[in-house]
Amino acid sequence: MITVVLADDHPVVRQGIRAVLDGVEDLHLLAEADNGADVVRICVERRPDVVLMDLQMPQKHGIEATREIRRSAPETAVLVLTMYDDDDTVFAAVSAGASGYLLKGADGADIVAAIHSAAAGQAVFGATLAQRLQHWFRKPGPDPSMPFPELTERERAILDAVAAGLSNAEVGAKLFLSPKTVANNFTTILGKLHLGSRIEAIVAAREAGLGTTGDK
Repeated sequence: MITVVLADDHPVVRQGIRAVLDGVEDLHLLAEADNGADVVRICVERRPDVVLMDLQMPQKHGIEATREIRRSAPETAVLVLTMYDDDDTVFAAVSAGASGYLLKGADGADIVAAIHSAAAGQAVFGATLAQRLQHWFRKPGPDPSMPFPELTERERAILDAVAAGLSNAEVGAKLFLSPKTVANNFTTILGKLHLGSRIEAIVAAREAGLGTTGDK
């Protein structure tokens, strides 16, 4: 029997996935969580085989939750199930230790197959995502002399602008991004740098020499 924990802050989404899992004999839904802090606690306490992880959740972002689960409950495979398919989010999830990445809208059979594969220790990515990952891993590594080499160029530009005192709307206008895209990227930045707030990010960025080129 494969034990599963479901983490998503939308009750309707959880209801739909629950209905899919209930119809599969060898899958047992162990618990549900509606925020990132709870899913980490549940996984550490109950050690499921697989956790289905949404990314945009309250209290703790799914990428940071993934990182903590992989560190504290390494036997649990994290299978991301999200609506975001931009490169930065995909690569951040993989870097955090996710075993697979599915987009919301995948049919029930794909979700069930992905759970079985993740439980068996296999990586689970669609053909398009797999090609993008291969291309990414072939690229030269980041320049270690640059501040925060774990960030992408876009993320570093966003952090630089935030450290200069710009709001998300102002950062978006400067970088030709929507405020929502800026907010999503900034959440990923916090997760990658293990920071808890915008203030902490600004302080860390300014200490690293960022935030001096933009003007409000």
